[in-house]
Amino acid sequence: MIPDLKYSQFNSYSILIEWKAIIDENVLEDVLRFKLCIEKEYIKEKVEVISTYNSILIVYNISIENVNTKISNLKALYSKLDKVKTLNTSTWKIPVCYHDDFATDLEGFSNKKKLSKAEIIKLHSGTIYTVFFIGFLPGFLYLGGLDSKLHFDRKITPNLNVKKGSVAIGGEQTGIYPQDSPGGWHIIGNSPIALFDSNSNPPCFIKAGDKIQFHPVSILEYSAIKESVEASKFNLSSLLV
Repeated sequence: MIPDLKYSQFNSYSILIEWKAIIDENVLEDVLRFKLCIEKEYIKEKVEVISTYNSILIVYNISIENVNTKISNLKALYSKLDKVKTLNTSTWKIPVCYHDDFATDLEGFSNKKKLSKAEIIKLHSGTIYTVFFIGFLPGFLYLGGLDSKLHFDRKITPNLNVKKGSVAIGGEQTGIYPQDSPGGWHIIGNSPIALFDSNSNPPCFIKAGDKIQFHPVSILEYSAIKESVEASKFNLSSLLV
């Protein structure tokens, strides 16, 4: 367990628990194990438990009458965390096409970083990333573990329309845009995999704590996978490592 958690009332229906504000896998594991413990403890109350890389927000279905009692109960629950089983996580190999048709910022990124396109692709696809949390957009994965050679400030002027599936780098992180949206990250490729489907349960098949590795594919392979995905014939289990 990681000590010195901060408990506070967020609003009349919720309590916020915060860890040290760092991107760290040990902190993430502690967050996710506590989240699992809370969900099991309050399953009958149907509370909503939302996690980020260093916090948990617990939203109760009725207003909180005594916040001190709620916080005391949560602290007692956290003290039992050692009894919680190891998290059940998966590793996914996500296909990415780094072709110039998709990698609209790769050449500029290459020039500014003084790395060849091949070097960037090798570094980007040669790392196993950790999913720290999902947010910004439904299915947008915040990934930790990007090689420091690829760290690069976000764009000063964001793009108004980043295409669905765009694989991008922003700051110290990389990610995939799950739908068309504005965005200020540098686009270096595209994945044909749909990360969010409102008709599926769960809508996002990847969860916080999972691992991701990008797998370079040709434009022909990309097209074949995309066609299979759009026809609802693609088997997501084929991505499991």
